[in-house]
Parts: sequence; C-alpha cells; structure tokens
Amino acid sequence: MSNINPKTYESTPARHVAFLGLGVMGYPMAGHLARAGHQVTVYNRTATKSIAWCTEFAGGSGSKHAPTPRLAAQQADIVFCCVGNDDDLRGVTLGADGAFAGMKPGAVFVDHTTASASVARELYGAAKNLGLQFVDAPVSGGQAGAQNGLLTVMCGGDQAAFDAAQPAAMAFSRAFTLLGGSGSGQLAKMVNQICIAGLVQGLSEAIAFGQQAGLDMNQVLDVIGKGAAQSWQLDNRGKTMVADKFDFGFAVDWMRKDLGLVLDEAKRNGARLPVTALVDQFYADVQHMGGNRWDTSSLIKRLK
Repeated sequence: MSNINPKTYESTPARHVAFLGLGVMGYPMAGHLARAGHQVTVYNRTATKSIAWCTEFAGGSGSKHAPTPRLAAQQADIVFCCVGNDDDLRGVTLGADGAFAGMKPGAVFVDHTTASASVARELYGAAKNLGLQFVDAPVSGGQAGAQNGLLTVMCGGDQAAFDAAQPAAMAFSRAFTLLGGSGSGQLAKMVNQICIAGLVQGLSEAIAFGQQAGLDMNQVLDVIGKGAAQSWQLDNRGKTMVADKFDFGFAVDWMRKDLGLVLDEAKRNGARLPVTALVDQFYADVQHMGGNRWDTSSLIKRLK
C-alpha cells in the first residue's frame, strides 16, 4: 500500500534531485517528487528503508538509492533533506561523505529538518564558501500533510536559491514561501510551534472542563467549531481528545525537541515565553506518564 495519497502535479521540468532522510515525513515527500516526474536519488541511514522506497516509487523513473549522502547528491540540481536534529543535519551535509562534498557548483540544498536557526546560518555559510546554495525550509502539516503532498513550507535564504527549488518542492507542498534571509524559515517554524503549544493546552483545558461539567463534548465542539474558537487543532484533534485516542500524529518527543529550540532562541533574542515554557513542562509530565510517542494532543491526559 502506498505511503502517499493521490495528488495532481503541476507540470514542471523534470530535475535530478536527491532526498536525504526517509522517515515518516521524508519517505512520502520523496515519493511525491518521483510521482511528479523527477529523477530522485534517496539516502537513508538505514539502507533497508531506501530499498523499500525504490521498490515502491522508482519503477521507470530513473530513481535510485545511494549508500552515502555524498553519492546521493552528485548529480542533483536540488538536494532535499529531512532528518532529526542539528547534529543529524551536520552529519549528512559535512565531512568526506556529506552531501556538500558531492554537490555540483550552484546546486541547492533544501533542508526540511526542524532545527535551530543557528545551524541553518552555519550551513548556509559553509555552502556559500563551496559555491553551493542553502535554504532552511522546515515544514508544517504533519505526516498527513506529507502523505497528501500538502505541506506548508517556511523558507529562509537567498531569492535565487528559493526560486530554483520552489517548482520541484511544490510536488509535496501546499505553500512554499520565502520569509527572509538564512534562518528565517526555522524562526517561523518556532512561531508555529509556539502557537500550537498554547492552542493544544487551551483545548485540553476546555475539553476537560466540559467533561467535568457533564457536557456532550462532541456536540459542544461541533458548535464552537463554527465560531471564534475554531482552529485546526479543534477540527482535527478535539474529538480524538474526547475519545482518549493518541496513538498517531506528531509525537510528544518531537514537540519537546522543537520547544527546546524555541526556548533556546528566546534566551538569545530576549523574547518572553511564559506560557510556552509552562506547556513544555506539561509535555515533560506526559513523557513521564509514558507518552513519548503519543500525539501532542495528549496534553489532556494530565488533566484526567
């Protein structure tokens, strides 16, 4: 069964691209690139995932897998990447086997990892010194957005690099937007996560309150979802929170990683984030309850 859902692709020139990191996001993102007609060379730390991807997507497209990031990147006009954190990102870009060592002059590296703004600027500088281009481009939309090819992508970097990458990236994107210089994409993703943290905590308290008051919360959510309380979180997570279901979605461990990046950046720029810091500690409580891989909406478990 395919890991991506059907999508109508805009007609764009076929490109040689690479995709590094075939996790729950990268696997379908790379699949959309192949389905859109691009020749995709994939790399994954666990090679069996690369082989499985090629079995599913590579037939007749010229797509293949490579044993190192450097070899994956050699023929690529654009190298896309989605790995775990700053250190993982340095691991696939730098060094003798890193992508930067294999990329041809002028090629663009597009990083979809949610990482720090500082590592984005570091790698932007390293790429520029090698005659390469680098765009930090974290995504929002979760696993469903990746499978449906409807991710929202927040980009930082140079206009020329963004313009070169955008047509191919629309294979897996709803929106692919340049927000400023290097690091701006990562900072925008931090804004996104701050919003989500506060929204989910508010929704958790509201549902727990309504249940304690004896209300039919599915009915209440239907009503308030037509008014000013409406949000993506309410529409997509409200009823699963009522049903006490959390075995899907964006994991608590990942959210804690992201909020750690947010709070570190706030220390640097002086922003005051009292609610975000509190919700981060609430997520720590969920981890202590064994909810490391529960969806972020599991904040409500603390209140029951």
